[in-house]
Amino acid sequence: MKKISVIFLLMLISACAANHVAPQAQSIEIVNELPDKTKCAFLGEVVGSQGNWFTGDYTPNANLIIGARNELRNETYKLGGNVVYIQDSKNTNAWGSLGTTNSTAIGKAYKCNNQ
Repeated sequence: MKKISVIFLLMLISACAANHVAPQAQSIEIVNELPDKTKCAFLGEVVGSQGNWFTGDYTPNANLIIGARNELRNETYKLGGNVVYIQDSKNTNAWGSLGTTNSTAIGKAYKCNNQ
């Protein structure tokens, strides 16, 4: 029983950390204005999310937001982009939760010159 408790505690602690950004995606710029279409090529839509009904109550709000943004960067990197435009972001809370349990960001990935 002690072993199960320790495993559960370690899972809970790791769930509180923000999603990691891949080393190659760290330089991807997040913007809130559409990039110049004469300098940027649209690559596709990307979604970043962190949190769920179970771990969300134990994850600080800042980590939920940072984790969602890090996932946007990772997804943009997979498409070959260097800029991600955030179209929308939502914070939700599960029924009976203590506050925000999930943050999701929706964006568009671009490959831009001179970035």
